[in-house]
Amino acid sequence: MDASHYALVVPANLNQTVHVRHVELGGGIERIVGDDWFARLSGSGSRSAPNVRAEVFIREAGIDIEDAIYGTVIFLGHENAGVETDVPRHLIRLAEQLFDMPLAA
Repeated sequence: MDASHYALVVPANLNQTVHVRHVELGGGIERIVGDDWFARLSGSGSRSAPNVRAEVFIREAGIDIEDAIYGTVIFLGHENAGVETDVPRHLIRLAEQLFDMPLAA
């Protein structure tokens, strides 16, 4: 079942801005899971550009990753039962600090 939530979007293309937008998601895309958030990875290594900003952001959010991240990454929240929710406010604040830009949610 598809759901609609506010997400933090970190494009791989450095010419595109990090932003918050309403997204509809569903299906099985690879995830990296934090305490109250997760990142949906949309790209695969051979077909997508590396996403250095997302790699730094995931590390700063507390997850030690070893593999490279590719393509646009979408950050959302989740509840204890794994139910998707809007991106947590603390991730938006972290993105504002890291990327030196205000983000409206």
